[in-house]
Amino acid sequence: MGAGHGHVLYRESESPVHRLPPEVKIVAMVVFTIAVVATPRTAFWAFGAYAVLVAVVAALARVGPRWLLSRALIELPFVLFAVALPFLGTGDRVDVLGLRLSEDGLHGAWNILAKGTLGVLASLLLAATTTTRDLIVGLDRLHCPQVLTQIATFMLRYLDVLVGEARRMRVARISRGDDPRFLWQLRGFAAGVGALFLRAFERGERVYLAMLSRGYTGRMPAVWQGDGAASAGQWLVAATVPVLAASIAATALVLT
Repeated sequence: MGAGHGHVLYRESESPVHRLPPEVKIVAMVVFTIAVVATPRTAFWAFGAYAVLVAVVAALARVGPRWLLSRALIELPFVLFAVALPFLGTGDRVDVLGLRLSEDGLHGAWNILAKGTLGVLASLLLAATTTTRDLIVGLDRLHCPQVLTQIATFMLRYLDVLVGEARRMRVARISRGDDPRFLWQLRGFAAGVGALFLRAFERGERVYLAMLSRGYTGRMPAVWQGDGAASAGQWLVAATVPVLAASIAATALVLT
């Protein structure tokens, strides 16, 4: 039940990006995303420059474009919304391939597609190069509220346990003739969810009492003071991408 397992998006490698401490990667991703969001939607060249930065980081991290693009399909609902904007938008209309489209809608669709895609790709690169445990360690080193990091730690540690418990309950229901595909058996499914909640609550109480008996005081260890914390050189290396992104955003704001 260790929390150090890699999640489904993590790609194990010995790349320079993987070796960076998690806190510097988190800060770099957040600053990069803020720079992308702050860029005017009409600065098309800036989004091309951001895409080059993402491609360079992906190459350094040894993450292929096929892997990135296939996982980026998670933004498909937003893409469908963006495609509808040129047809539903108001204001001046322009002719595009024989269609009368809203000019504001076209700009809005581009804004969503460009910024959303870049943000998703940056998040995927962070997930692909950082294990779940390291993400929490990085947040802890950045002085994220202890309550949040503790909840995330316990959730990750015992999520597999709850999933296994739910799977066993489902097998037990099916072996007794229950078939969750039918709507009239929804009541049994709801009862199973309630039973799973009670089991999880009781297990949580037992775990909490066991932790108290072992000296738990309500705070996780101060891991940002331990070995592995980012050095000044690593902060400087990781600052390359966000500094370039901030420079691009500032230039775009001045020129627009």
